[in-house]
Amino acid sequence: MSYAIALIHEEGGGFGISFPDFPGCVSTGRTIDEAIAKGAQALALHVAGMAEDGEPLPQLRGVSQLRADPELADWFADATVAAIEVELPRRAVRVNISIDEGLLERIDRAASAVGQSRSSFLAEAAKRHIAGA
Repeated sequence: MSYAIALIHEEGGGFGISFPDFPGCVSTGRTIDEAIAKGAQALALHVAGMAEDGEPLPQLRGVSQLRADPELADWFADATVAAIEVELPRRAVRVNISIDEGLLERIDRAASAVGQSRSSFLAEAAKRHIAGA
């Protein structure tokens, strides 16, 4: 698991969260905790969208690297800094599994019904299951 640095600013009684390594990825919350939770969701969606669109993902920088960037000096003014866990996609690997033949047929029908390959269907189902665990 990786971490993206987030900057949180208080704004008119609420909080805004942004990610310098992911320009355009922002969120808000009524409390700092809510801003962090919603920011983590926004970051996950942003990364998924970049991967889906084939956009290259940035090299994540640490706080000292970000502070040294003169273009970000204003971003750090009065900011609370947080590290938000983010799962960056990695290269696909081929695996060999054993599965009940009837279940495999049902998986293939369900994947076809939503326009996915068997692999993407199984990967998405596994991610949903893990996130709910």
